[in-house]
Parts: sequence; structure tokens; C-alpha cells
Amino acid sequence: MSARTANVIARVEPEVKEKAESILKGMGIPSSVAINMFYRQIITDNGLPFQPTKNVPSPMALSDMTRAEFDARMAEGLRQAENGEVSSVDDVRHRIMGELNGLV
Repeated sequence: MSARTANVIARVEPEVKEKAESILKGMGIPSSVAINMFYRQIITDNGLPFQPTKNVPSPMALSDMTRAEFDARMAEGLRQAENGEVSSVDDVRHRIMGELNGLV
């Protein structure tokens, strides 16, 4: 049984495309697989797999933070770690490879 595929054509800003493809390449994920993963997650979630927002905070350099801001971010990270709200690099890599193996 041969796998059937359909083409997806989308207009994307060149800079966005380059940055996304560079990240995906570093992860060893072809763009077509990433798009397939995105579509499958839309189906699983019956909607977007994230909450769209206009106000995404930009990463802040340590030199731009006050001591209180730094302490608050560290406290939040510690809270997440203590509550098991984090994943090891190996766990994330294993999950990604498992998803990729199911798509290929």
C-alpha cells in the first residue's frame, strides 16, 4: 500500500521561513514532517495546539533584569522543577523521535 500525500502551498515571510527551517534542521526534522506534525496536532486538539496571543514576552537578558526580576524567574523555575513541570532533554528527544517514527 503506497502512502498518499497532498501538497500544501503557503506564503511565508522569507525571514520567518529561514529561521524556522534553521531550527528544524538543527533538530533533524524536515519541514514537511514538521507541517505534518502540526496538522496532526490540530486534529488531536480539534483546534490550534497553542493559545494565540498578542502579548508574548520577549526574552530578557540578565543584564536588563533587576535583582527582584531575576529572583522571581528563578523562583518560578524552581517551582516548576519541584512540581515536575519540566522534561529532560533525553525525554523530549525520545518523544520527538517517537512522533517522527510514527509519521515517516
